[in-house]
Amino acid sequence: METNVFSNLERILRSRIAILDGAMGTMIQAHRLDEAGFRGRQFADHPYDLKGCNDLLCLTRPELVEAIHGQYLDAGADIIETNTFNSTSVSLADYHLEHLAYDLNVAGAQVARRAADATMVRESARPRFVAGAIGPTNRTASMSPNVNNPAFRAVTFDQLVEAYTEQVRGLMDGGVDLLLVETVFDTLNCKAVLFAIDQYFEAMRRRVPVMVSVTITDRSGRTLSGQTVEAFWNSVAHMPLLSVGINCALGAKQMRPYIEELSQIASLFISCYPNAGLPNAFGGFDETPEIMAADLREFAANGWLNIVGGCCGTTPTHIKAIADAVHDCRPHVLATPKPYTRLSGLEPMTIRPETNFVNIGERTNVTGSPQFAKLILSGDFEGALSVAQQQVSGGAQVLDVNMDEGMLDSKEAMVKFLNLIAAEPDIARVPIMIDSSNWTVIEAGLKCVQGKGIVNSISLKEGEGAFLERAKLIRRYGAAVVVMAFDEAGQADTVERKVEICTRAYRLLTEQIGFPQQDIIFDPNVLTVATGIEEHANYAVNFIEATRRIKATLPLCKVSGGISNISFSFRGNNVVREAMHAAFLYHAIHAGLDMGIVNAGQLAVYEEIPKDLLELVEDVLLNRRPDATERLVAFAETVKQTGKAVIQEDAWRQGTVEERLSHALVKGIVEYIEVDVEEARQKYAKPLDVIEGPLMAGMNIVGDLFGSGKMFLPQVVKSARVMKKAVAYLLPFMEAEKQRSGRTQAQGKIVLATVKGDVHDIGKNIVGVVLGCNNYEVIDLGVMVPCEKILATARERHVNIIGLSGLITPSLDEMVHVAREMAREGFHVPLLIGGATTSKAHTAVKIAPAYTQPVVHVLDASRAVGVVSALISPAQQVSFAEQNRSEQERIRQAHQDRGPRTLVDLAQARARRTAIAWRSEDLPRPSFTGVRVPDQVPLDRLEPYIDWTPFFHTWELRGRYPQILDEPKAKELFADAQTLLKEIVGRKLLTARGVYGFFPANSVGDDIELYTDGSRSKVLATFHTLRQQIPKPDG
Repeated sequence: METNVFSNLERILRSRIAILDGAMGTMIQAHRLDEAGFRGRQFADHPYDLKGCNDLLCLTRPELVEAIHGQYLDAGADIIETNTFNSTSVSLADYHLEHLAYDLNVAGAQVARRAADATMVRESARPRFVAGAIGPTNRTASMSPNVNNPAFRAVTFDQLVEAYTEQVRGLMDGGVDLLLVETVFDTLNCKAVLFAIDQYFEAMRRRVPVMVSVTITDRSGRTLSGQTVEAFWNSVAHMPLLSVGINCALGAKQMRPYIEELSQIASLFISCYPNAGLPNAFGGFDETPEIMAADLREFAANGWLNIVGGCCGTTPTHIKAIADAVHDCRPHVLATPKPYTRLSGLEPMTIRPETNFVNIGERTNVTGSPQFAKLILSGDFEGALSVAQQQVSGGAQVLDVNMDEGMLDSKEAMVKFLNLIAAEPDIARVPIMIDSSNWTVIEAGLKCVQGKGIVNSISLKEGEGAFLERAKLIRRYGAAVVVMAFDEAGQADTVERKVEICTRAYRLLTEQIGFPQQDIIFDPNVLTVATGIEEHANYAVNFIEATRRIKATLPLCKVSGGISNISFSFRGNNVVREAMHAAFLYHAIHAGLDMGIVNAGQLAVYEEIPKDLLELVEDVLLNRRPDATERLVAFAETVKQTGKAVIQEDAWRQGTVEERLSHALVKGIVEYIEVDVEEARQKYAKPLDVIEGPLMAGMNIVGDLFGSGKMFLPQVVKSARVMKKAVAYLLPFMEAEKQRSGRTQAQGKIVLATVKGDVHDIGKNIVGVVLGCNNYEVIDLGVMVPCEKILATARERHVNIIGLSGLITPSLDEMVHVAREMAREGFHVPLLIGGATTSKAHTAVKIAPAYTQPVVHVLDASRAVGVVSALISPAQQVSFAEQNRSEQERIRQAHQDRGPRTLVDLAQARARRTAIAWRSEDLPRPSFTGVRVPDQVPLDRLEPYIDWTPFFHTWELRGRYPQILDEPKAKELFADAQTLLKEIVGRKLLTARGVYGFFPANSVGDDIELYTDGSRSKVLATFHTLRQQIPKPDG
């Protein structure tokens, strides 16, 4: 089938919406297999737990996996996924099964192949396809799991490529029709698998279609690693894909804006397979097949979909409902985006005709910035990051990074600095230009950048072979490229040579390896003028004219240059140099220059250059007179070297110390943290008061912003680092106070663990950091931790609290098991519960009853310190535990009272409708019928009628007005709203408009019909009101 798979799939996707299967894991969990059920006979003696390793069932229970595939095929799936989501050596290492990666993929593909082939024997007219499922692994290549070492990576790009290559080989050998890279939470991981796939295809001279599906993991609309939907698309668009889509994390309703956006920007078929709603309080998924199908039908009716299916919580019943719902909808017509240069960091950057000049920050370059070089050579990478931050704050839209220094390990420095940038969202939001004359350094840099960056540069200096080989790799890594006007004969300095080399390079790139025109950036060489050498006098003119010709003949390509090279003769004289840069840019941009490497934030304005200096500078740049250099040199000697001191007042520095600390934590600013913490220490009675007061107040704001989707994970991690530094400063003072008071031990000792069967730990890591910052000793056991290890460690280390974390639904059952074992073994320490699928309700109903001591659900990291402090403090622990117990008892009672809802038959509900014998004389008659528009109504007259309850719900505060004002946050919000309302009314910022009307109406069955007039002959509108089916007394 492989020879026809491309054409068959494309034909189907253009003619109808194809159906993808649902959740394999959900179906496996329904079988409630025990440890032996996973092991089978083959792994009976395996020394480690295997329960939860679903992929292993392809070897130990292949008939079970094949049966599940069959159920999905019978439900209408056109494409089924292999049960290989975690079948890489990286993920399997948690089960000590990494040696089985190839075998599991072969087996997974063969099992799915048998199921698909058997279905096609029965239904030969309808092709079925097997997609090799490739998950993201349990590691992230663009983020550090260690908040104290943001440059560290738990897995490298090369390690991922090796693991993914093995997986792809197994899937292909097992007989898949296509590959599906899914649940992408880190784009660098995704780029690694795409690199492996493309490399494997080329080596084997065999290709199959490839699908990619990203996961939007939080309410800010970003991936876990911080990218927006469009930034992600720009990062992976280099790969020839069949489709791109979104899956997991969200239900269909929550996924709506992101799938709509993707369908508008991506030039591929679009896939969508959401979860069955959001997880409920118990980690399950409640969204019925009918509700989910209705939502996805709307997506299909809007023309957004080519492929649709289900992720977590979906079953064959869901897939059948979805297939039925979309069967008559037309498929998405592929978008045709304009061929613009599209780059990305955490956010997209598109260079459109109206973009004007793109500033590429030059100061993160050891060869061009003595300050940056000094910082890097001394190992002050934090100081080096501040240079990058200044460049971005100053207007750099791309950041050039160069580590070419003889006394430096350039490759190591490049990797470390780019990894550090990835942890700084205010810097990482812009694309990176990896700048080096050493190909090894360039390639090392490409392996660190999740966005679509730029390589600076390659050239024809070493011949066409090396040029094309490197260009092909740059394309495979997903970057744009700068091509220098340099060939085997040397650097081009004339207009003709510049244009000739760039044109030759263009033809090689586009005709031989299909490099997109818009991703080619030519640098026709900005060379130094005013050197006193006559041959150099026309260098600026030649660059400008070459730019004009390149843009005229190769219009989709871009032109760039290192602007500061033009003024190198005047190094040390910033006044003259900045004037030369501004004037040169003015003329080059008019000729078509798209971008340039500049000192962002320190560009002079052309119109503000003194007229006498401008004339001298342009005489040199445009070579207007033979003595131009001598005249500019003479002028330069008269300029006082005072430089330009640009003073930028940071308004936030004028606030109170509490406001400054809060701002620093929210923004992740470390520069002033020690100064401000010292000021706070002088103000507060004890160092701990600074932590529990303004610092935790700031972290609570961070938690609230993260919860509301106004911050995303990299920013929270950055805030945690600021907190860490603040606490580190206070620690000596706290230790001294302990010595004086006789208290020399930590506030408390907590063991944290991600429970057995779960490999997710990012949230747990943040909790650990925040607790550690607050002088608690944290023992982090990592992921996949068995119950017995948790309890043994807690007993050996005499901990005060045990904290359990989990992200997937099966973790909830494991948490209950841990609680039961704690009770059985006689533990008396509190138990904390946290993670994405956990909730107050599940904790109260399922976990707390299994253990006699306090079991507390912790919403997020910012709440952890307050909870731990209350549980450990002798003054608070009794009252806090009682309050927690009472709240959980209330939740349990409410859950018990709710019980399962039974609905009566619709016909029965209709028969029980209340019958009222209306008398005509009882019916009030309106003074008019039809529509009226009242005169303008003063706002103060409307104010008493405002229903404030929906207002509070919008801000995610639950309750009814006015009772909700008992809640301090609601009271504060209401006061702010009243202040704003008074301003609106007082200044008449809004105008009240209204319309109302009366119409004749009749009930018709469950509906209400409105009529145009009293004759009731013409229906104006119909209100559909389905009758309630809740059991009620007759009448």
